[in-house]
Amino acid sequence: MNAITHAIPRVFKSLLATGLMMSMSWTIQAGLTADEIVAQVDAVDKGNTSRSQMQMILIDDKDRQRTRDLLSTTKMMGPEDNQDEYKLIFFTAPSNVKDTGFLTYDYTGDKEDDQWLYLPALGKSKRIPAADKTSAFMGSDFTYADMTERNINDYTYKLMQEKEVAGHMTWLLEATPKSQKVIDNTGYTKSYMFIRQDNFMVVQALHLMPDNYRKYMTVRELEQIDGIWVATDVEMKTTLGKVRQHTTILKLSDVQFNQPVSDETFTLRQLEKGL
Repeated sequence: MNAITHAIPRVFKSLLATGLMMSMSWTIQAGLTADEIVAQVDAVDKGNTSRSQMQMILIDDKDRQRTRDLLSTTKMMGPEDNQDEYKLIFFTAPSNVKDTGFLTYDYTGDKEDDQWLYLPALGKSKRIPAADKTSAFMGSDFTYADMTERNINDYTYKLMQEKEVAGHMTWLLEATPKSQKVIDNTGYTKSYMFIRQDNFMVVQALHLMPDNYRKYMTVRELEQIDGIWVATDVEMKTTLGKVRQHTTILKLSDVQFNQPVSDETFTLRQLEKGL
């Protein structure tokens, strides 16, 4: 669910990033419990399909930058009250990662999500095993686990305080995994999230990891496209203690919702065929 996966734009989970209409007044939200806030975040309109161009900027500990371009397509499938999210991402530049593909079946409920990575040099796709899902996705600060939404029932939530962030009132929520399995599958021992009160978007998050590693997520730009809120500029920073180790900036452009997308787009055959 988007609250746990730090409001990555919806193409990442979304990575990749949706919300309710701005016309909802704050008074409607007053008095909500932590669980009710999380349920609202999880229930927002995501659109039936989406397409977007993405730019991924990788910044190492010496401030050296690398840029990668991506194309993402998503589609919700299944019954309206129990939909799975299918996602296909291709790297389009630079040449050393061009045509690399990533396919995800993000299932609703407790079923383990399916993920495959296609590497052109090998000429075939590789399934991502559960044990590898806390690994970095293509050298970024996002993991394979970050590429899918989390089951909101895997966590307990606590409403910590209300605070103004970038001119908007937010709730600060603490999310604690209910089991060691959840920690093992995600790599996070606890998360703190700032959720805007006017649209239920997560705009900042802190994720705690073992050995004093931390990840800080900041939504730097938020836009409403076709009535859907989208984080079009997101920064994810990894630190060891207070020392920055690496940063990833993800920028979205040409975002389109609810355009026709064939189910056949999300197959291993299409992943290996490429664009």
